[in-house]
Amino acid sequence: MDELTKPVHLEDNDAVTQFIESHDVALVECYTSGCTLCQAMEPVLGNVARETGIPIGLVNPRDDLALLERFDVRSVPALFLFRDGTQIAHVTDGFMGGDEVVSFLETHVQDAVSGSE
Repeated sequence: MDELTKPVHLEDNDAVTQFIESHDVALVECYTSGCTLCQAMEPVLGNVARETGIPIGLVNPRDDLALLERFDVRSVPALFLFRDGTQIAHVTDGFMGGDEVVSFLETHVQDAVSGSE
């Protein structure tokens, strides 16, 4: 269950689709190389994955036009939350601490967060 303990790097739109469809709930971060805020988010998201049990995928949409269109990425880091393959929420507030990310998840999928019972 490695996907539940650390973020998974996803290569392209097809990988993102497969990741989302293979989990009831999934969080995807769009990032870019060289973005210091994005780099700082990866260990935070690792902690969130371990704390909540929600699978987290990381994708750089820069070279995949389908991803740019799909997520309408305007700034990074950006988090997109999916339930049953459908995007239900997103946040593009830049760097977020672990508590903020967990709060975002609990707001939208409280029943799926393992520590919320």
